[in-house]
Amino acid sequence: MMSNWITRKETKAVDVGGVIVGGKKPISIQSMTNTNTCDVLSTVKQINDLQAAGADIVRVSVPGFDEAAAFKEIKKIVTIPLVADIHFDYKIALAVADTADCLRINPGNIGKESKVNEVIQAAIHNNVPIRVGVNAGSLEKDLQKKYGEPNADALVESALRHVEILDKFNFHNYKMSLKASNIEMTVEAYRKISKLIDQPLHLGITEAGSYRAGTVKSSIGVGMLLSEGIGDTIRISLASDPIDEIKIGWDILKSLNIRSRGVKIIACPSCSRQNFNVIEVVNELESRFEDITEDIEVAIIGCYVNGPGESKAADIGLTGASPRNLLYVDGSPDKKISSENLVEEIEDKVREKIALRQSVEIIARS
Repeated sequence: MMSNWITRKETKAVDVGGVIVGGKKPISIQSMTNTNTCDVLSTVKQINDLQAAGADIVRVSVPGFDEAAAFKEIKKIVTIPLVADIHFDYKIALAVADTADCLRINPGNIGKESKVNEVIQAAIHNNVPIRVGVNAGSLEKDLQKKYGEPNADALVESALRHVEILDKFNFHNYKMSLKASNIEMTVEAYRKISKLIDQPLHLGITEAGSYRAGTVKSSIGVGMLLSEGIGDTIRISLASDPIDEIKIGWDILKSLNIRSRGVKIIACPSCSRQNFNVIEVVNELESRFEDITEDIEVAIIGCYVNGPGESKAADIGLTGASPRNLLYVDGSPDKKISSENLVEEIEDKVREKIALRQSVEIIARS
């Protein structure tokens, strides 16, 4: 479901292994593996887990030639598009250009223009895009000297330098990121670059922090930009399990009504009016619904103040009442259920509704 309150900037389209980034295509969600890339089996498992959690694209670190060889093996096994993350040695980018679905380089630490050009030529030869990643932590030395400390203008100037090089060699198959750990700096940089180029933008607050703090920072920064129509793909950078990055990414997109996947639970914060333990029920349902990818909305409201309104608006809704709670399906009262059986009853009804939808879709296709 695309939001009708956000006017999204239409950027050029870049094909990352079959996932189109930009061109008003759905905003894709990325994460990055944190396994040892040379451990092929562990890395493949994590990639598959990320894909199952809803990742559209996965980035894999390729710091050396041993990792480049492993990357090639990994790519043979997985089905999701892979971005090869390259730093410092441009020759590693050349080594995986025939395998990767995208090459991520930071020109600030790749070095001379001639080296960047070799990567560009390899990308052209293999018809793969480049993600130019500008980072506040690795700006060119002259820009550090000029600005004194990283700021939005320094990030934009660094980005435009690389745009100039790419344009010089007539290369337009790229996307851009300008990341900092500071929300204000990141948002300002993306706003400025969005007015200057039409390439797709990869959003993120880099090194955002722990699960809780990083989620808050990323939700604010990425959410602000998305609400302004800026951004084509996102990565939520957390010091946490990479799967958490995918979950939070989806939660941000779902909250803005940009994309939906799985069960969207609407729940009251719980108060003394609640007729059942709202927090306990919601947490248990969230855990049980992890495997569901179909788009469905469930409302869990503890009392009769807002319960009927929210429950009627959802696909399935529960309103707390005494002596028994009221279950709604498709906006209409379905039945009354006791507090002891809430989780099982709601889970059964959700899975029943999904199965019915799938049956209807199969019949429609046949």
